[in-house]
Amino acid sequence: QVSLVESGGGLVQAGGSLRLSCAASGRTFSSDAMAWFRRAPGKEREFVAAIRGSGGTTHYADSLKGRFTISRDNAKNTVYLQMNNLKAEDTAVYYCAAGFLGATTNPGEYSVWGQGTQVTVSS
Repeated sequence: QVSLVESGGGLVQAGGSLRLSCAASGRTFSSDAMAWFRRAPGKEREFVAAIRGSGGTTHYADSLKGRFTISRDNAKNTVYLQMNNLKAEDTAVYYCAAGFLGATTNPGEYSVWGQGTQVTVSS
């Protein structure tokens, strides 16, 4: 069974950091583009970051550049999201996704999704 499992979420004070992990299982995801999306309370799901299968190309939401970093370890079938200088508006459920197309911002181009991990930033 193909699955993605996120971890690393939690409660953090504004200005703090968290690193989210997304462990893939069921098959090798080294060729897939992997991405993070998030959904804040009362808001639409939004793109956070994506990385190509090779790990060489990344793409970020403009508002998050400089604070968030996506990376992957294909040997571990895992993708990471390092989040620094967190703000209250970063509070959301963060979802990992995998897809065969490029590192796009379109959630419809990702075919496998995790259950999400809650990130809460207190001000």
